[in-house]
Amino acid sequence: MGTEYTPPKVWTYDSKNGGEWASINRPDSGARHEQALPVGDHPLQLYSMGTPNGQKVTIMLEELLADGVSEAEYDAHLIRIGEGDQFSSGFVEVNPNSKIPALVDYSLEKPINVFESGGILLYLAEKFGHFIPQDVVAKAQVMNWLFWLQGSAPYLGGGFGHFYAYAPAKFEYPIDRFTMEAKRQLDVLDKQLAKNAFIAGDEYTIADMAIWPWYGNLVLGKLYDAAEFLQVEQYTHVVRWAKEIDARAAVQRGKIVNRTWGEEWEQVPERHTASDIDEVLKLKP
Repeated sequence: MGTEYTPPKVWTYDSKNGGEWASINRPDSGARHEQALPVGDHPLQLYSMGTPNGQKVTIMLEELLADGVSEAEYDAHLIRIGEGDQFSSGFVEVNPNSKIPALVDYSLEKPINVFESGGILLYLAEKFGHFIPQDVVAKAQVMNWLFWLQGSAPYLGGGFGHFYAYAPAKFEYPIDRFTMEAKRQLDVLDKQLAKNAFIAGDEYTIADMAIWPWYGNLVLGKLYDAAEFLQVEQYTHVVRWAKEIDARAAVQRGKIVNRTWGEEWEQVPERHTASDIDEVLKLKP
């Protein structure tokens, strides 16, 4: 367990204890530098990075375009969170919480800003009338799982992912604690998907788009390099679902937007036209 830590009576900030993100993590909010956000030609302007939370929205936008919703054309501007782009005055004006993704919709008489990935999915689904049921019972199921994800993913990301992959030192207690919770969540999903083709029932919805970038990537071995550690193969229904979602053309497109790491064919740092993705996907072996 290492040396036991006794908390002081009053906590004080020490930038040396932040691990990989020490250069950007601070206990205060607000802008740290003046910089306006770029604005492209389309009504929807997305400011994001290709993390699981960012993938949710770019997958949704690509699914809308694949469904023939031309009004969903968008510009996706890269926000380099490791370099602190999210603390610019322009970004903070759109999202005072300084987290990606953030969206501005200029199609309205007065532009509206939308932040929090789940909120953006819900906004787009209701705006365009796609990927969310109209029936009140079916919609309630989608909302159940959308909010399940918003409450569960921090345990997988900030909990398990942080202590397993990013913390400056490995400690048994937090890794065990969050591993147990990550596996419990996978079991919840596995039992749900044993009874349903998709997360909320027989239809592909924003619940799937919200959950797949976290738990789908995890069981496919694309998150934290933790698939073997978590024995993900035992969650057979989650693996089946993850592979089926991954095979969707719009998912293949959306998951590489605002991404600057991985293979060459996995990186579309910014997306302004469909051809930005088309050209990169041509490189895929």
